[in-house]
Amino acid sequence: MPKSAELPYRPCVGIMLVNMDGKVFVGQRLDNKVEAWQMPQGGIDEGEDPRLAAIRELGEETGIGPDHVEIIATTREEHFYDLPADLVGKVWGGKFRGQRQIWYLARFTGTDGDINIQTSHPEFGAWKWAAPETLPDLIVPFKKKLYRDVLQEFHDLI
Repeated sequence: MPKSAELPYRPCVGIMLVNMDGKVFVGQRLDNKVEAWQMPQGGIDEGEDPRLAAIRELGEETGIGPDHVEIIATTREEHFYDLPADLVGKVWGGKFRGQRQIWYLARFTGTDGDINIQTSHPEFGAWKWAAPETLPDLIVPFKKKLYRDVLQEFHDLI
């Protein structure tokens, strides 16, 4: 098995979905043993445009269609995080050391009734709107810096 440092980062997107009250969508992952909430995120398929991947992932995880989303901004650069040592080799078929993510800030133009986390492959067991400043406290420890960085970059646009 290769060492973590020798593995590549998985190409991904993340979506900071903000409602009209300035709150951010977070979901509680079904596969996490600790209580942790996260913003929608997911892999970019081979040859897929990252912006389209963000819209696709948002729909797959929240049931929100593209007609209820307005992309406001994207991060200037990719953001990276490394998996903890005990997870390397266990997730994503052991092929990646962590993720490199392009983040999108999007305005939610629908209503709470347009959200349905009971998708064909559910990832969240619950969801809520959270104050942006609380995001780093809600996420698993190894993603805290990433969330602080994304929040800082989008702060003035929320």
